[in-house]
Amino acid sequence: EAQLVESGGGLVQAGGSLRLSCAASGFTFDDAAIGWFRQAPGKEREGVACISRADGKTHYANSVKGRFTISSDNAKNTVYLQMNSLKPEDTAVYYCVADSQYGSRRRTWFPPLLADYNYWGQGTQVTVSS
Repeated sequence: EAQLVESGGGLVQAGGSLRLSCAASGFTFDDAAIGWFRQAPGKEREGVACISRADGKTHYANSVKGRFTISSDNAKNTVYLQMNSLKPEDTAVYYCVADSQYGSRRRTWFPPLLADYNYWGQGTQVTVSS
């Protein structure tokens, strides 16, 4: 069974940085698109960033563009989200998500739709203090 395990969350002051990690197993990493969603109390779930190992594409939400960087280490089957210049509004639970069929379905669209993400991690808390 596929599994996504997030780590790296924590408490940081505004302007600081964190790096989240997502270790993936149980599916073909090279065919997948893997991303990050976040959800803050009282707010809608928001897609933050996504990366495709199949074609190298990346996508960022406008709210994090220029501050966050998503990357992957194929040898480790791990995706990272480097978060710089953090703001209090970045506070949320961050979830690693995987569309394991992205490459297999011939990369029809990118980023994947919410329904295309067939695997979700348990989440890691990021708290940014003002």
